[in-house]
Amino acid sequence: MGTIFVVATPIGNLEDITIRALRILRSVRVIAAEDTRHSLKLLNHYQISVRSISYHEHNKDTMTAKLVNLARLEDVALVSDAGSPGISDPGYELVRAALDAGIAVEVIPGANAITTALSASGLPSSTFRFVGFPPRKESLFREFAESFRMSAETLVFYESPNRLVKTLALLGDVLGEREAVVTVELTKFFEQFQRGTLGELQRFFRANPLRGEVTLLVRGAS
Repeated sequence: MGTIFVVATPIGNLEDITIRALRILRSVRVIAAEDTRHSLKLLNHYQISVRSISYHEHNKDTMTAKLVNLARLEDVALVSDAGSPGISDPGYELVRAALDAGIAVEVIPGANAITTALSASGLPSSTFRFVGFPPRKESLFREFAESFRMSAETLVFYESPNRLVKTLALLGDVLGEREAVVTVELTKFFEQFQRGTLGELQRFFRANPLRGEVTLLVRGAS
């Protein structure tokens, strides 16, 4: 019986990976990657030649069972495009299926955009709520935001740069004019932390469109 290793990978800077993660990636027979082309950059950088196969939102229905069957015989590593698998990707479904099948699951922790952004945000961090990607449809977004309007926890979102300005505007409408932080391209060369109120950030990014991966943090209710 093999083991499924849930391996955190860098969120930007390729040096942000643990010695243990590299050892596991070299030792397994197969690496299940969200995007094999993306993961290949990391594997090539560290001269890891283990076979990779795709495991993502669009093939999870067929690949979950195949990976579980494979893990009955040999070790498998699960990686996402960046950070910890199972957060805003289908990794949790593979973990659940493996546990149901009696296969061991071992976590190799590492970089994570949520805690990286939070630790340098300057916002309260003793309690926080990760809410993932907000709904795209405005009516659903407003209902979604209303559900945590009275929460005192710092809120952490993932968002597309193309939708950031609209998201800031809608959050301002529902939550009021709160302190917030937008982080862009964490750990990369063009890393950016932009701080202000929701309204100030909306105006800033309307005038200064951005590219790259965004993590948005909003102060909780007073």
